[in-house]
Amino acid sequence: MAKNVMDTLRERGFIKQTVFEDELYEKLGKESVPFYIGFDPTADSLHVGHFMQLIAMHHMQQAGHKPIILIGGGTAMIGDPSGRTDMRSMMTKETIRHNVECFKKQMSRFISFEGENAAIVVDNGDWLLGLNYVDFLREIGAHFSVNRMLSAECFKQRLERGLSFLEFNYMLMQAYDFLYLYQKYGCSLELGGDDQWSNILAGANLIRIKEQKPAFAMTFTLLTTSDGKKMGKTAKGAVWLDASKTTPYEFYQYWRNTADDDVEKCMMLLTFLPVEQIKELCAHRDERINKAKEVLAFELTKEVHGEEAAVLAESQAKAAFGGGDAELLTKQVTDVATVVDVMVAAGVAKSKGEARRLIEQGGVSVDETKVTDGNMPIPAKEFVLHKGKKVHLKIIVA
Repeated sequence: MAKNVMDTLRERGFIKQTVFEDELYEKLGKESVPFYIGFDPTADSLHVGHFMQLIAMHHMQQAGHKPIILIGGGTAMIGDPSGRTDMRSMMTKETIRHNVECFKKQMSRFISFEGENAAIVVDNGDWLLGLNYVDFLREIGAHFSVNRMLSAECFKQRLERGLSFLEFNYMLMQAYDFLYLYQKYGCSLELGGDDQWSNILAGANLIRIKEQKPAFAMTFTLLTTSDGKKMGKTAKGAVWLDASKTTPYEFYQYWRNTADDDVEKCMMLLTFLPVEQIKELCAHRDERINKAKEVLAFELTKEVHGEEAAVLAESQAKAAFGGGDAELLTKQVTDVATVVDVMVAAGVAKSKGEARRLIEQGGVSVDETKVTDGNMPIPAKEFVLHKGKKVHLKIIVA
């Protein structure tokens, strides 16, 4: 076995809460431990909110432990009340199946689905949807105190606005997931964000009651800014890992714009760079921190989209915002509706005919989307227009 993974996770700032910590540390140090993390298949892409779980799974697998990725195909039909003020909408089985395939493709950049401790994907719909409700209440519900459940943070937040009985079942079902995975795969550890603490702990307790065997819970620090806001949101919405939802260029720029006080934390939690290198990069809070931001943006874009996309995004960002070899200009334009209009207004093309010829030749991109249609409308009030390899303009539409 490699270095104890708890040392790695603690050193990099992951661990928020655990139970039976000494026992868990010893177990992780001497044997391969099957562990699971749950993902709700509520979209066809993972987003920055899932990022830490993917990195944690990587660290765990590299240390010799087996990842079980639980897709909440059953619980997604109910909805997790944690961190919510309203009910989630229900999903069809077909949508869930499609989303799972998208998740697996993205996850394969971080964890391996082959080899000795290969990751596996399971869907809790396979065992939850066929449950006999009366049997479930007798076997599982009997071990849950309603008073204790109501004191859990995930329920307290919803009580004021109304908590449906449907959602009240969520904790029992997630706890049952853990018990099922323990019985079928020997899974004795559940990991997740700290907002899942009550649900994860309920599952560990259920195994100890039903099986009289040790089970463990570990939660991670939530990915927040220094002022407590959740990371991964922009004016456009979530920062997705799917390139068609958030382009590699937008992804790079999101991390390049990380606040000075958050750079070291993000590097520790989201990159695989050595701790010593991170501390060295983040040692100064003056203009030198910009180098650290560039490294952070490049490393994360490489992890999610590959090195080629990271190199391209970095060169486009430097060209548009300074520091690159390309021509650096910011152009303000008015009365434009299409990219062709912008090219003429910005002086990139002498006429609309020339602009269309450049587009037909494949030499024009907006941010990093190649323009193929001469009638393409402008994508936003601010974007980067690229003509060939030399001209990169930051366009501001007045």
